[in-house]
Amino acid sequence: MLDANMTQQLKTYLGNIKQPIELVAALGDDAKSRELEELLGEIEALHDDIALVREDDARVPSFAIRRAADHDVQVRFAGIPMGHEFTSLVLALLQVGGHPPKADQDVIDQIKAIDGDFAFETYFSLSCQNCPDVVQALNLMAVLNPNIRHTAIDGALFQPEVDAREIMSVPSVWLNGEPFGQGRMELEKILSKIDTGAEKRAAEAIAAKDPFDVLVIGGGPAGASAAIYAARKGIRTGIAAERFGGQVLDTMGIENFVGTGYTEGPKLAAQLESHVREYDVDIMNLQVAEELIPAEREGGLHEVTLANGASLKARTLILSTGARWRHINVPGEDEYRNKGVAYCPHCDGPFYKGKRVAVIGGGNSGVEAAIDLAGIVGHVTLIEYEADLRADAVLQRKLASLPNVKIITSAMTTEVRGDGDKVVGLTYKDRNHGTAHEVDLEGVFVQIGLVPNTEWLKGAVALTPYGEIEVDDRGETSQPGIFAAGDATTTPYKQIVVAMGAGSTAALSAFDYLIRLPVEERQAA
Repeated sequence: MLDANMTQQLKTYLGNIKQPIELVAALGDDAKSRELEELLGEIEALHDDIALVREDDARVPSFAIRRAADHDVQVRFAGIPMGHEFTSLVLALLQVGGHPPKADQDVIDQIKAIDGDFAFETYFSLSCQNCPDVVQALNLMAVLNPNIRHTAIDGALFQPEVDAREIMSVPSVWLNGEPFGQGRMELEKILSKIDTGAEKRAAEAIAAKDPFDVLVIGGGPAGASAAIYAARKGIRTGIAAERFGGQVLDTMGIENFVGTGYTEGPKLAAQLESHVREYDVDIMNLQVAEELIPAEREGGLHEVTLANGASLKARTLILSTGARWRHINVPGEDEYRNKGVAYCPHCDGPFYKGKRVAVIGGGNSGVEAAIDLAGIVGHVTLIEYEADLRADAVLQRKLASLPNVKIITSAMTTEVRGDGDKVVGLTYKDRNHGTAHEVDLEGVFVQIGLVPNTEWLKGAVALTPYGEIEVDDRGETSQPGIFAAGDATTTPYKQIVVAMGAGSTAALSAFDYLIRLPVEERQAA
């Protein structure tokens, strides 16, 4: 199962185990059970304090990692955690084995203090780049608190469960047998949902903060770059983000990041956050900005009101709120989201194996999604609004060569149809003849670009008709002391490396603005 390189790396990591652990396997006579037994045997052979034992469990194949001296400390995997979940396996081995987790002490204390009975189940797919964060967060909670249990389940191996629970999107988390959440969730987000007093405490802590010299709103590449450049100037810097990493977290492969041949979005996002944490930056995660109140005079304090009721003040602001997937905004889209309507072909594609799906959008993202899905699903219908596809020629040629793909152009999707529980088809209008057509299918993947996260800024700074923040070549907005960077702005190319450069520019411009304020203005602020 493990090649020589993975074996050596794992052996090095396992050197951090401080307490004996057991791999408790529930295996059958099937091929996947034999694969899992082989993997667990290889892991056992790498460390003297790891023992492989057999016990029955309702799910086969599955295994628990438990502390030998205290069986309450354990996590369980139903399936074979390779692919994106191999890191989850390694961390679980270390944490159950007593290696201290990389989490803030106040978060650790919060987890340990949770009372109640929490049995979590997370359904994942091995191709999902968002699933490991959820799996790792819940594993950590289970290791730290015996009131919390967690099983990570490979949906591809337990199809009857997936069908019974009508799971069509991952990660999908269940708590005590009931739906808990879908999609990417950071540790703090999960905690806020089960620790009812967490949001109030966070709001009180934020409200008590002194004004910042530079406050960055948004934690994507632009925001992270801005925070680093500001902090390196030795000025008081804060960053408030709904989710650190932003849209990068939803990006699969990245091959055009200069200096790095290949990386993946979640990995890059983790590196960005780690880099920011090397500096004296006050990071406020899971914070949604709702209103911007610009300073009444130049050099005064700008105020940002958050969804939790707290507000932050700063002498300068850098707006880097990024963008989100654009929706088609037709009947049925919201109703059947995660019930057949999806936005991530890499994450959710495996749930449509052998089925019929549609991809909405003929740009690079849409055509790439159709190509990827064609290797998994039974048939793909690509629907493009314009008369021609907009993707690169090489992608169009590849798409046209696939036998199970149909391309429909000059078509406007008008409805996603469902039976009350799941998607059963869509309706589109032929823009040339005005006729309506129905397509029977089980999944709809929307890939029509991005929309800037700037609704909350209307009336505060100048926006284009498309909602982008108007900036000049220094990142300055229409308001003195307020700067912006990244995909939320009028910067023409929405690329990671461009956003990083723009974030750096905005931070340098903010610093230049601060040092040029009259002394009396700085003191008054």
